[in-house]
Amino acid sequence: MLNNIKGLTVLWDFDGTLFDTYPVYTTIFKKVLNAEHVDKNEIFRHLKVSFRHASGYYNFTEEQLKDFFLLEERIPPKEFKPFDSVETVLKYADNNVIMTHKLKKDVHKILEYYGWDKHFSEIVAGDDGFPRKPNKKSYEYLHRKHMIDLVIGDREIDIIPAKELGISTCLYQNNGSKIADFYLNNYKEFWNKVAL
Repeated sequence: MLNNIKGLTVLWDFDGTLFDTYPVYTTIFKKVLNAEHVDKNEIFRHLKVSFRHASGYYNFTEEQLKDFFLLEERIPPKEFKPFDSVETVLKYADNNVIMTHKLKKDVHKILEYYGWDKHFSEIVAGDDGFPRKPNKKSYEYLHRKHMIDLVIGDREIDIIPAKELGISTCLYQNNGSKIADFYLNNYKEFWNKVAL
């Protein structure tokens, strides 16, 4: 548990944690599926497990995967909205790092658009050569370098590596899981739930 939030080093997931990207991804996913009968809420639920899970569930072909990533690349950064009050938490922490499966250039594009690149000392992205979450190797690397105090993510795969390393965890907008130390529905709750 965290006893003092001051000077905190936080490892953040990107999609669904810092930025509300899933609505955009859901729309692209449905377009690539080209299936009117598939419910957007169902797609959203599968994407929240992981993109790999969702694309496997809907049996995406190689061509559909290419189409998805091509369409994603065309989305302007302004379409990816940051969650309300998350920047306040970023400013409060002493050090912020990101671990994401997203490509580094895409992360930088969005952070730079919002002027948020100044909030992060390091980004480990999907093209940096680490195994995908929930493998803990990227977290081990960041923890050795930065001494992580808290990991915040929106999916279990974001916090499983932290649990294995004995780091405090917070799940954002995901109360269905029972493995995190803290749960937040919005970042305004951060001070009551995490800042002990």
